[in-house]
Amino acid sequence: MDNEKLLHVGLDVGSTTVKIVVMNDDLETIHTSYKRHFSDTKNTVCNVLEELAKNYPNNEFTIALTGSGAMSASNFLDLPFIQEVVSCKRAVEKYIPQTDVVIELGGEDAKIIYFDKFVEQRMNGTCAGGTGAFLDQMASLLHTDTEGLNELAKNFKTIYPIASRCGVFAKTDIQPLINEGAEKADIAVSIFQAVVNQTISGLACGRPIRGNIAFLGGPLNYLSELRKRFIETLNLKPESAITPTDAHLLVAKGAALDSINRKPISVEKLKSRINVLRNSRDTTTKPLSPLFSIDAEYDAFKKRHSEAKVKKGSLEGFSGDCFIGIDAGSTTTKLAIIDNEGKLLHSIYRNNEGDPLKSVTEMLREVYEILPKKAKIRFSGVTGYGEKLIQTALNVDLNEIETIAHYRAASEFMPNVTSIVDIGGQDMKYIKLKNGAIDNIMLNEACSSGCGSFIETFAKSLNLSIEEFVNEALMSRRPVDLGSRCTVFMNSKIKQSQKEGYSVGDISAGLSISVIKNAIQKVMKIRDPESLGNHIVVQGGTFYNDAVLRSFELIVGKEVVRPDIAGLMGAYGVALLSKEQYEANLDMEYTSHIASLEDIDKLDIKVTHTRCNGCENHCGLTINKFSNGKTHISGNRCEKGAGVVARKFRASKYNKI
Repeated sequence: MDNEKLLHVGLDVGSTTVKIVVMNDDLETIHTSYKRHFSDTKNTVCNVLEELAKNYPNNEFTIALTGSGAMSASNFLDLPFIQEVVSCKRAVEKYIPQTDVVIELGGEDAKIIYFDKFVEQRMNGTCAGGTGAFLDQMASLLHTDTEGLNELAKNFKTIYPIASRCGVFAKTDIQPLINEGAEKADIAVSIFQAVVNQTISGLACGRPIRGNIAFLGGPLNYLSELRKRFIETLNLKPESAITPTDAHLLVAKGAALDSINRKPISVEKLKSRINVLRNSRDTTTKPLSPLFSIDAEYDAFKKRHSEAKVKKGSLEGFSGDCFIGIDAGSTTTKLAIIDNEGKLLHSIYRNNEGDPLKSVTEMLREVYEILPKKAKIRFSGVTGYGEKLIQTALNVDLNEIETIAHYRAASEFMPNVTSIVDIGGQDMKYIKLKNGAIDNIMLNEACSSGCGSFIETFAKSLNLSIEEFVNEALMSRRPVDLGSRCTVFMNSKIKQSQKEGYSVGDISAGLSISVIKNAIQKVMKIRDPESLGNHIVVQGGTFYNDAVLRSFELIVGKEVVRPDIAGLMGAYGVALLSKEQYEANLDMEYTSHIASLEDIDKLDIKVTHTRCNGCENHCGLTINKFSNGKTHISGNRCEKGAGVVARKFRASKYNKI
């Protein structure tokens, strides 16, 4: 065989890109390619290999495939598959042998590989927070791409804390910064820092990252400011930070090196195998049973769920005592007004746009405009994500934790309730009741997979309203099985399903099923549905979705109660608690202290940032000083931040501590 005609090829099929490296027999790189596959892995691999055959029609090749998406392609191509860690090891030993630790970020994958006596790889499993796809999502919030994010970050002044464990949670941190007018450069660098924190804490898990550190993968190759955040956070000396040439192609180079001793393949055979792959059918996605097999089932379902209705009155012309309940949720704000019989007189439900305080003040303005003169607000309460902030700023009489507020509302519809399941925009809660008391509470902490905001975002991406998206799901006859996974992974699965011919309705139904699987498996951790009891109340805005509700009933095998105010239950519950608090003190003449329209007009907020030095945590504190003389401090993880720091802050008259 003429060695000049023999080429060595490495193909790295990643979660978002396909990389190819071609070497001659002297192991010099003569051709590379780096392409996004947009979940069309099969055709992108075929295109890349066809381009290889076209460019080198008189050569023979040794070829090896590696990467998270290469297994299926290697089978159809009848070419060897090599584990990524093996390919990486080959390339590191050849090109950067001084390496002690590799940090590699891909589209949906993140890895730390320790090179010691034994090679140890740590990789993300169920979460794609802190990867390239995560950066794509965050960049879109600033109306740019990852390269634009990198340019913005070069001019930063301040780094804000942003969650990276979940893209949905991160948006909640970023949106208020945008609303408050934070510099885009500061937001951009904060996103990069979040990726660094996620990688180090989530993968290293306490094992030191020392010595010579090599940065690999597309994001770390192209984004210089992301590399800088790693270097500064790990306190690396310049000579210890290694960014090899073509860092994004190093794993493909390792596969090419590993292919050297493999059997060569001719151009003609390669073309034949490409055709096999091109015409193959990937049937990895299996359809599930439909939510409703016949229309009569849906009619009976709608009739049954139309019965759980709240008692209602009218605020127009109302006279007498009334009570206000506010639920400042993670993505929405809800307000409910009830009378002394618990009738719902008025309600408001809307997106908080990342600013719960502004949202509540706007709602109160609306209420005061329509509140009859003979109506007296006797007591007010607040619950939810921003309860203490709202109470402090607006002098709300009562603050209560969400679980108690939701339990109180649920017991109004089902006094003997045994389980409450609440799925909101980003939050999931499971409250287990025993003998009329709360026995256990489970919350989603690190993942918001498939919550309401994800379903809504995907519907918008198809230019469909959420109502249209739900209707499509109800009509589906073969829902796609999307599992219960990170939203980034699920997006890839959705794209693959579309290529396999599944309809929008099939995907919508599949998403609804995934929401419930995620709630049951990851949050509620239920193995036996019997443990839920026979009196289940479901609530939260996501349960307005009939497809989600039907999925829950099918999976747990039980009929449940969904109140007609499922999304208002927190506000309604805290309004009932406010009424009861007032009634417990009827011997005192009491009128709510909640901010009046005049108070709202005068409301002024001064915000400062400082760091608490009361212990080794050194928490970053946000201090809100209101014109009503009250102060709200957030960011503290113990009582020192709220106590000692508050006293020093008041004495300093807005000077930094």
